[in-house]
Amino acid sequence: RKLQAQRNRGIMKTLRFLCAQALVSNAQVAKRSIASAAHNLYPLLFKASYLLEQATVIHDLVERWPLAEFSIRKLLGKTPDCEQDLCSRTCLLCLQACVSGLKSYVLHTSETYQKRLKVFDLTGLVDRESQPCKCGKTLGRWGRTELMARTCFDLLVEVEACELRSLVSDISVEVLLSLFVTQRNYETVVEALLLRKQCPLKIHCVEFRADSLSLRNFFYIINLVRPETLQKLELVHNVHLEMEHFEFLLTQVAFPQLRSLTLPTRTFDVRGITQEDELMLVRIGEMLSGMKFLTELSLSFSILTGRIRKILSPLKTPLQILDVSSCCLNHADMAYLANSLHAEHLEQLDLSGHNVADLFPSTFFKLLTRASCTLRSLTLEECNIGDEHINLLMLALEPCKRLTEFRFLGNPLTSGCLRRMFEVFTELPALCKVEIPVPRDCYPASYTYPLTDENLVKYDRGKFEEINQEWMAILLEADRSDILVSTPIFGSFDANIQETSNEIGVVMLQSFKDAISNILTSLNEVD
Repeated sequence: RKLQAQRNRGIMKTLRFLCAQALVSNAQVAKRSIASAAHNLYPLLFKASYLLEQATVIHDLVERWPLAEFSIRKLLGKTPDCEQDLCSRTCLLCLQACVSGLKSYVLHTSETYQKRLKVFDLTGLVDRESQPCKCGKTLGRWGRTELMARTCFDLLVEVEACELRSLVSDISVEVLLSLFVTQRNYETVVEALLLRKQCPLKIHCVEFRADSLSLRNFFYIINLVRPETLQKLELVHNVHLEMEHFEFLLTQVAFPQLRSLTLPTRTFDVRGITQEDELMLVRIGEMLSGMKFLTELSLSFSILTGRIRKILSPLKTPLQILDVSSCCLNHADMAYLANSLHAEHLEQLDLSGHNVADLFPSTFFKLLTRASCTLRSLTLEECNIGDEHINLLMLALEPCKRLTEFRFLGNPLTSGCLRRMFEVFTELPALCKVEIPVPRDCYPASYTYPLTDENLVKYDRGKFEEINQEWMAILLEADRSDILVSTPIFGSFDANIQETSNEIGVVMLQSFKDAISNILTSLNEVD
């Protein structure tokens, strides 16, 4: 009966997995049984324990882990015994149990088996807005960074204090991490990286994200994370990296394995560009071309009017992900994108903040047509797409049969035209997620776009609910209830921003205070 119920829900679990769940459901029984369990059952028991949030059992399993690799992505992803993917469950208790179990693994002495663990991989977790775990608490990327760095440092202190160096001298575990460093956890992470040679747990940074970090601290820590093996680099928000700093970074640090690069706001600003700056752009493009694996590039909120070719054309590998939102692109930039080699390989594209339908209708249509065979995610937020542009948008989306996500918040479309968009959505077989704006006719006629934060929430909720029911009826009639439709008023959820919002707010407030102080100083000098 249980198997039949799972088939009905679309989640299959084998009898083997159900037995594993039954065993780990009782922590005391599981503790006595783990020591005698076959090694090939440990992954099965781990996933069952994680699903049931049995933190004690998770700790005991990791403490005795008999295999050479522990990859949380492989363990929690779809498996033959359990199709359910748990990679988006970043449960605080479960992840703390994993890390504490790893520390116990190093300190635990065993005469019955040889320790074989060489790689402990915590990458591949997906942070989501809501968590199904019972504890209701999550451990995000920043928290995982802090926890792992502190664990490494505490472990080394304990080894030295208890004179256990001889017992752990043969243990060397490579800990693969996606580091998220801000000023608040900077010193903890630096300590762990500096002591990597002495510690049995050796942090290996696969992906690095920095926010609210001074340039001095960034340039110091980036050399500690082994940039030669780094695959993803994200510099965001309160990292004040400008074009000359970026050029200096590329000349001083090599990133031969880099696949993904995100640069902060206003890294490039070509307003008032000089001849020397033009040459600098060319040099940056040439150095980026040396990154042979680079397929993801985010340049959002840089001002690149007429210069996008200088950065993208030297690249040796076609881009699969490109974010040029609010980059003030002109006709020449859009023409380059539409005709470039990148267009036929794009899987994710963000053109938000550009009036694509009014200013670049033909090149916009051509770009989507050329990208239609590969495009999976398209974002067109605040592009001033109105009812008069609806036919162009529908025609542009029609060939994008692989599209899975479409976001177009902040566009002044009425409910009638949005209803027509739903007819297009039902014809896109892979589409599963849409973020749609509140219809213009739900707001007072006096409101103008783009809407202010204050006006965003002042819409007719009763009318919107009626319209939303009509949209859902269209999907239901077309048997497309699999499409998740949402209207996040203040934009898409960002787990990284959510986790560090307090720190970001403090830094932004301090920046504002500094700006006011500079203005007052200038005024006093004038007086």
